[in-house]
Amino acid sequence: MFKALLFPGIILLLAAFAAVFLSSYDLNLLARFLSFGLLAMGVVVIWGHCGILSLGQGVFFGLGGYVMAMHMKLASLPDGQIPDFMMWSGRETLPWWWAPFESGAVAILALVALPAIVAALFAFAVFYRRVGGVYFALITQALALAFATLLISRQDSTGGFNGLTNFSTLLGLNLNGPGMAEGLYWVTLVVVALAWLGLGALLKSRFGILLRATRDGENRVRFLGYNPVPLKVAAYAIAAALAGLSGALFTIHAGNISPAMVGVVPSIEMVIWVAVGGRFSLSGALAGALIINFARDRISSAVPELWLYLVGALFILVVTLLPRGLAGLVPQQKASS
Repeated sequence: MFKALLFPGIILLLAAFAAVFLSSYDLNLLARFLSFGLLAMGVVVIWGHCGILSLGQGVFFGLGGYVMAMHMKLASLPDGQIPDFMMWSGRETLPWWWAPFESGAVAILALVALPAIVAALFAFAVFYRRVGGVYFALITQALALAFATLLISRQDSTGGFNGLTNFSTLLGLNLNGPGMAEGLYWVTLVVVALAWLGLGALLKSRFGILLRATRDGENRVRFLGYNPVPLKVAAYAIAAALAGLSGALFTIHAGNISPAMVGVVPSIEMVIWVAVGGRFSLSGALAGALIINFARDRISSAVPELWLYLVGALFILVVTLLPRGLAGLVPQQKASS
């Protein structure tokens, strides 16, 4: 038990001390990458423990991010006004589907519930027809492409290619106020820690056992009297909810959300984080998200054209030599920890 908690404990302890030792810039980066860790842990649930490779998690990340962005955009406007990019595009009224997100409570609920509901409906339609494997991965990749294209094409409603930016308040609080950045960092760290604990308990439960049984032998699960479709739908919805929460937190820390963050390439990179960290390990996926994104920030800043080659080579190396990722190098590291 102690060894199982050691690896994630070290990660969270270092993250806690980071608030004291890191500069404001690096602390903001760490907060963004910790939010990515939520999405990565969701991928562990569906890919590592359920055997479903999704290449479209950027869709649910984007749904959460845009919901939070719409709320922050509306919260900073005087009554009766619409966002500036809408006026530039010739709109005179706010789209009807923007209005509910003016409420902070509705936005917080929607950034988790909306991705989960969309994912559940999509997953049920696909899994009910027993679509899986590479076909499911391709369908989710097409979904990510379609979602990014839709966002770009609706310039008057979504901000188009530029997305949504220029936020000043969050739930009535000034985002630029003293201590706000540190406070939001601690909120993100606590949310990540709670998600790690909750998912760890879930994967050790009967639900987690059935997920792994479905991954290893779906037909045997059917013969034993269990319907694997609701199990896979629930796992996919949980991963989507975590992706939505990840997107919302990222949007708060980064100050913007755009189609460039939700399309095919970002969705593939999300899978690479988990492959490098370890697709069977929650703490490995969290570490992978942190390591890959900090490396990207440093390397792409110095040598932009080299980064894609390096990440591709790293993915090939991990798949061929470290199928369990970095978490596989930790002695007696449990798959669900």
